[in-house]
Amino acid sequence: MTIALALGLIGLALVDSTSIGTLFIPIWLLLAPGRVRLGRFAVYLGTIVVFYFAVGLLILLGAEAFLDSIGSLLSSIDETVLRSIQLALGVGLFAYSFRLTSKRQAAKSRPGRMTQWRERAMIGEGNTGSLISLALLAATIEVATMLPYLAAIGLLIASGMSFAATTLTLALYCMVMVLPALVLILARLIAHQRVDPLLQRLNDWMTKNGGDALGWIVGIAGFLLARDAVVFLFFAD
Repeated sequence: MTIALALGLIGLALVDSTSIGTLFIPIWLLLAPGRVRLGRFAVYLGTIVVFYFAVGLLILLGAEAFLDSIGSLLSSIDETVLRSIQLALGVGLFAYSFRLTSKRQAAKSRPGRMTQWRERAMIGEGNTGSLISLALLAATIEVATMLPYLAAIGLLIASGMSFAATTLTLALYCMVMVLPALVLILARLIAHQRVDPLLQRLNDWMTKNGGDALGWIVGIAGFLLARDAVVFLFFAD
């Protein structure tokens, strides 16, 4: 694995870490009354990681089978052409993100889904079953907007790594996705009096601006895809 690929995957994983399921809901659970129960967070975040890894593995297997079926066609196409297509796709996603953001701005007068998710998080904090259901619901809904994850899988396939190495990297990617939430949980345990005001400010910001998240995610995913292609096309040895 090259340094450029590793940095690209880490960047995409950190973008994925800012979604409703991986960051917003954990913050709302931390703000719920009562002490922090590590077991419940382990159940919630573990469900998120397993779900994303399973979905990613299915996509990876499907993509491998598809690529095997058209392998002769792809082998006849110069990699420069394929990377140029990747660059165009990245630029297109980046440009489209501005349109998404403008649509979200126009719809801000309507009740956002952030408030609905916050209410679900507060209600779902009660028992293990409800936490698993909440995690699965959030992850399932976000499958439709998992562009950074799809981009990461695309980069892994293009890297030419073995299936075992790709699977391991995919598992590590899913763990990085929940790393910011784990850091916040640890900080809340160590210094809750200092961290609580920060969590509340994050909650206020998410409630107000969370609807723009999709635009940011698409834009960053597009940028990272384009950056990876540019490195190969213009700076590779």
